[in-house]
Amino acid sequence: MWFLIGAWLACAKNREANVRMSPKLRLVLFSALFFGLSAVSFAQVNVSITVAPPPLPVYEQPPCPVEGYLWTPGYWAWGPGGYFWVPGVWVAPPQLGLLWTPGYWAFVGGFYRWHPGYWGPHVGYYGGINYGFGYWGTGFYGGRWEGGVFRYNTAVVHVGPGFHGVYEDRTVIRNTTVVNRVAFNGEGGIMARPTVEERAAMSERHVQWTSEQMSHQRFARQDRGNWASENHGNPPHPEGMGVNARQVRQQNRVANGVKSGQLTKGETSRVERNEAAIHREARSDRAANGGKLTPEEHRQVEHQQNMESRQIYREKHNAKEEGHPHGGERK
Repeated sequence: MWFLIGAWLACAKNREANVRMSPKLRLVLFSALFFGLSAVSFAQVNVSITVAPPPLPVYEQPPCPVEGYLWTPGYWAWGPGGYFWVPGVWVAPPQLGLLWTPGYWAFVGGFYRWHPGYWGPHVGYYGGINYGFGYWGTGFYGGRWEGGVFRYNTAVVHVGPGFHGVYEDRTVIRNTTVVNRVAFNGEGGIMARPTVEERAAMSERHVQWTSEQMSHQRFARQDRGNWASENHGNPPHPEGMGVNARQVRQQNRVANGVKSGQLTKGETSRVERNEAAIHREARSDRAANGGKLTPEEHRQVEHQQNMESRQIYREKHNAKEEGHPHGGERK
């Protein structure tokens, strides 16, 4: 990556080098540099294009899988094939007490520019875009931090069963049926300006995306079904329940297993190999079906991953039984 950056800068500064470099080679080098940076983190790239992002799709929010996770709404990102949909996802904040400010597209001077989201103690300006689920254009109404614990407003967000840190405040509910689902700020889109509170939040200390958010975007880009050029602005799984989301969930299970000592390095390698095989099979199925998976193929992917998780559990359980002082006599 640094080689590409150095080569491009050297060519930009050296007129003779630019003369010797063919236009085709310059295009290849620039493309490699741009998409290489995009692969590192879309949050670190300022993108200005002349094509407006598609309208935001309407979708149901999946339940929060773990207490303490925060909702980051879906958005249209820009990649090698144009716009692609990144489904909303529940993620662990990088630090306690931080909230997520979504990114947004803004139309200024004839170009659409992406302003990446960030973590901070308060929710800042996100262009007035109505992302739903408490992100209605300004602020956030899906919950709040109290004493190092995040409490969810169940009138606004969908949490799983058994959550304790919840409350219900229907006074903040707005009409979330978005008539105008425009995904950008500016002329022809949402005409909103930062409030005093949002300006104050913008000047606070910010924390960039987590590795999980970066991986989530990378997986979304790999699924052609998310590309606007394929789905014409209507992703097949806008809620994130497609094959990529399942891969992310499986990877999270692996990561949590390693962190807690539930998985050995060997078991982790085996799971990763099986995940790669599942991914290759799913990719082949998508290619044979016009870039999409059928409902039956989605169920098969989920079945394979669940089988892997159950197999690990059985092996761990049997190992504990064999290591017990009474061996097989334990009841």
